[in-house]
Amino acid sequence: KDNETGLHVIRMSHFSRLIALEAGLGEAWSDTLLNAAPMHDIGKIGIPDAILQKPGKLEPDEWAIMQRHAEIGAEIIGEDGSDLLNMAREVAMNHHEKWDGSGYPKGLKGSTIPISARIVALADVFDALTSERPYKKAWSIEQATDLIREQSGKHFDPELVEAFFRCLPAILEVRQRWQES
Repeated sequence: KDNETGLHVIRMSHFSRLIALEAGLGEAWSDTLLNAAPMHDIGKIGIPDAILQKPGKLEPDEWAIMQRHAEIGAEIIGEDGSDLLNMAREVAMNHHEKWDGSGYPKGLKGSTIPISARIVALADVFDALTSERPYKKAWSIEQATDLIREQSGKHFDPELVEAFFRCLPAILEVRQRWQES
């Protein structure tokens, strides 16, 4: 429905698992995150195509609609109760929150943001930056990692940024394996 490919979802899910393992969250939890992460943007099915596929900058009213995908996603996943769907709902709802409290939908800050969503935010941004989209060229690995380092403590959890850099070689291997044709 939008410009994100299936390969983006595979890559960012595997990046998320690697970061979680590196952060010491354990094999079982990290595997649940691997399976929950692909649902992070499911709420975009509730957003009009004209907004999702708009090449330029969104107008303020369009941006307000776009931001609703987080809450729509959480609603779609529902209150099932399985560990996987609970984590998927948590990720869908909170993956646009930022460490410094400047994100959406609730403006959560620091460790009040579920760690699953903090990890997915980092994985998702890294893959989006380093991938080509109809409206932008891919950034180099160096440009993307510079931005992540610079956004440590602002957009991203500083401890997770450290974990990201420790497992960067493994992340780059995943990226290589699941490249766009």
